[in-house]
Amino acid sequence: MTAGKSESAENLRRDIGPLGAAMLALNGMIGAGIFALPAALNAEFGAFSPWLFLLFGALVFLIAAPLAELSALTPETGGPIAAVERAFGRFVSFEVGWAYYVARVTALAANAVIFADYAARIAPVAQTPFGRSALIIVIIAAVTAPNILGVRRAAAALNVISAIKVLPLLALAIAALAASGGFSPAAPPPAEKYGPAALLILYAFVGFEAILMPAGETKRAEFVIPRALLVVIGGSALFYFLIVAGYVAMIGDRPKPDAPLAALAEVLFGPAGAIVILVVALFSIAGNLLSNLLSTPRVTLALGRSGSLPPWFAKIGARRATPANSIAFMAAVAAALALSGTFVELAVVSTLARLFVYLASLAALPILRKRAGAPANNAASRLARDAVWLGGVMFCLWAISQSTIDAWKTLAALFVAGSALYVIARRSSAVSR
Repeated sequence: MTAGKSESAENLRRDIGPLGAAMLALNGMIGAGIFALPAALNAEFGAFSPWLFLLFGALVFLIAAPLAELSALTPETGGPIAAVERAFGRFVSFEVGWAYYVARVTALAANAVIFADYAARIAPVAQTPFGRSALIIVIIAAVTAPNILGVRRAAAALNVISAIKVLPLLALAIAALAASGGFSPAAPPPAEKYGPAALLILYAFVGFEAILMPAGETKRAEFVIPRALLVVIGGSALFYFLIVAGYVAMIGDRPKPDAPLAALAEVLFGPAGAIVILVVALFSIAGNLLSNLLSTPRVTLALGRSGSLPPWFAKIGARRATPANSIAFMAAVAAALALSGTFVELAVVSTLARLFVYLASLAALPILRKRAGAPANNAASRLARDAVWLGGVMFCLWAISQSTIDAWKTLAALFVAGSALYVIARRSSAVSR
């Protein structure tokens, strides 16, 4: 399917440009995690903590590079979900899409709760049950509105939020490194220590796939998405490295704080600095929420179009040209999860579920590559391409193996629930025909 045909068939506007695509991936990754990870990793790995992000960033490239190629082969809304359907059929595509959707809607709920928790440090009214619930509803509504009104508005909002949250954190990291005189490299820890921390570190990177979902609304998606994806992952790895390096250099072996970057700012600039970082945290989490609601509803849109979900999810607003039903549905589910607290059990499988999406996408790539008839130019290029693909598969399998039994049980239950929904939708479709 060509880009032009895809656009015509989907009736979606290609309003996302190179900058918007990059900011979508950036906000998909950089959300609440960076405000908690420095202290947790420093307690476990000490001075080696910053290097973990460069190491895992390089490993994530093994997944992202093949997915970038996959996006060039299938530049349409639904991203890897659409690619998996082309390769393996509707049922596998639905299970992959369902796993990804649950992971993302749960992450949206979890981050909305974190937003309320951070806001409570600044606004006492948010410390009351009513105030906290009201704030959760307000923040979810605030990031839902621009997505329904138009993808261009949502992308523009992401650009502003990205600058607000990235620049102060970079300034904080540089100030910490300057004040401490830099940090000293440390010897790598024993190999057995990496496994238990793998999913925690990967949580800082998962979310980059958000750029793939609205490919049908991205200008020249087959060119823009691969470049933006690889640049943002590399830039984010360096961004994490600098922040954690500044934290480790300045805080050292002090007791682990609840809000590590706010604690770092307070050491450097006093209470006012801590308030500034808390505000930055709110913008960062809001950007993650906005990015999530821009990309994830395209999953139910794609599944609705394929007949795996009711066609209601596939409707596009005639005036705004956005999947308003899918966006509103996700916002409502996330709000319910956040208010009830039942999202906690699902949150532990977010990274695990996305690893399955990555693995299924990697498995689809050789099939679609063969169908497209686009081999690498020479033997060396083919060898390098296949080595990266194999490295991505092996890394996913290794990371998946680090999961707990409880996470496996929860994910298995979700797959069973997804299968049941698929059967119901297919039977309803057959009856209507």
